[in-house]
Amino acid sequence: MSKEIVSDLRKKMTTALDVVHKDFSGLRTGRASPNLLESVVVDAYGSRMHINQVGNISVPEPRLLTVQIWDATLAPAVEKAIRDAGLGLNPSIAGAVIRVPLPELSEERRKELVKVAGKYAEQGRIAIRNIRRDGMDQVKSIEKAGHVSEDESHKLTDEIQKVTDEFIKKVDEALTHKEKEILQV
Repeated sequence: MSKEIVSDLRKKMTTALDVVHKDFSGLRTGRASPNLLESVVVDAYGSRMHINQVGNISVPEPRLLTVQIWDATLAPAVEKAIRDAGLGLNPSIAGAVIRVPLPELSEERRKELVKVAGKYAEQGRIAIRNIRRDGMDQVKSIEKAGHVSEDESHKLTDEIQKVTDEFIKKVDEALTHKEKEILQV
């Protein structure tokens, strides 16, 4: 049972790490990428939806993203969501299409991208720590139920902490790699 708990937590942490890598892949330094906008959340139809649920994101030119909105009445909400996402982008509406030109990567823009990467990494660390907390709670509950001894419980919590530290380190390494990639001139 204890190996199952750690295995399950490892799978969940791997998923959290994959999300961080996916978010990082959207931070392209040389070319526009649809992944850049996938984390943008739009207030639409009384709820919050990811941008790819209200339109298609495409890359017609190396420094331009377009979002073809399926419902043209949502264009102002999508434009506002992109502007407020903290990505340093300045979208413009042209009917049901939103054009998002990507600025040249000045030193200032590179530093902004590093901050965004840091935000993504912190979200990943938080997700991993939440998974650890859930695992620790699970261990406490099976200990209280008498399924494992106190010693086994301590060993299990130590193992969960080691796995957590391993995944936090992987997030930090990915962040360091992405920062170097962004700051290269």
